[in-house]
Amino acid sequence: MAPFLSLIVQETTTGSAPAAQPSVMDSIFGGMFVPLALCFGVFYFLVIRPEGKQRKKRQAMLDALKKGDAVVLSSGIHGSVAAIHEDIVTVQVDEGVRLKVSRAAIAEVKAEAAAN
Repeated sequence: MAPFLSLIVQETTTGSAPAAQPSVMDSIFGGMFVPLALCFGVFYFLVIRPEGKQRKKRQAMLDALKKGDAVVLSSGIHGSVAAIHEDIVTVQVDEGVRLKVSRAAIAEVKAEAAAN
């Protein structure tokens, strides 16, 4: 006989009183809360926290933007910052070619400054 069946047969033959069933609240919080909390903890450390650090780093890069910086726009256009007016940045792409873009459109500030 399978082990679980022998336990059932043994309990029914001994005539002992059935054990008290846990309440609904005990089973919800005791059975599901710990795994749910662990999943949230893993999600926080693998997704939310690194994204927040990346967002702060990008905001610091955009705040430190200054005239003459070599930049790459999100569209892939390379140029240098000619002027900054609040959220609008004028990027000089070539001699006589300037683009006005949103500050958020700047994807990267290159390490070397433009030689223009």
